[in-house]
Amino acid sequence: MSIRHAVRTLVLAALLGGLPAGATTMLRADLPQMAQASDAVVQGVVRRVQSRWSGDNRRIVTDVEIEVTESLKGTPAGTVLVTQPGGRVGDIGQVVSGLATFSEGEEVVVFLEKKGASAFQLAGMAQGKYQVQRSGSEPRAMAVPASTGDAVLIDPQTRQETVSNAKPVTLAQLKSSIRAALQAQQVAPSKKGTK
Repeated sequence: MSIRHAVRTLVLAALLGGLPAGATTMLRADLPQMAQASDAVVQGVVRRVQSRWSGDNRRIVTDVEIEVTESLKGTPAGTVLVTQPGGRVGDIGQVVSGLATFSEGEEVVVFLEKKGASAFQLAGMAQGKYQVQRSGSEPRAMAVPASTGDAVLIDPQTRQETVSNAKPVTLAQLKSSIRAALQAQQVAPSKKGTK
């Protein structure tokens, strides 16, 4: 290898190494939109998180099994299976920006979209997960939205880059907001027909 070729390769590697990695882009969804667009909304406890190869052995996916303690929308009972891309199998890992992470024993409220006969995916990617945090002496549990990480959020109206408007709230406030959004959705179709 000539000195010139080596220098060119080194310069090219330095230039490419300085470029930012491509980020996931997604539309920002507010809480009422998430509640209304989801097939199911449940509160529960994560019982299992397991990564595996997809059926075609080309991708890694992670299965998250959540034991449902309360169904806020839809009829899921018992457990739900949430499958999302990415994870680690052995020494090989795949990372997808903008997805929520889960850990066993974690209490969550999740907004779900059907994905096949018995599986779900998070609605709005990480925007579809709130972690329930309880303090030992305080009965007011908090619902904290998952971080969207380095994903780029786009305002659905302006199509401009924006930030998440999800804020930590009490669990009671989160449930109340979900129920209000679902009630507004039921009232809206009947108003259309009464002109």
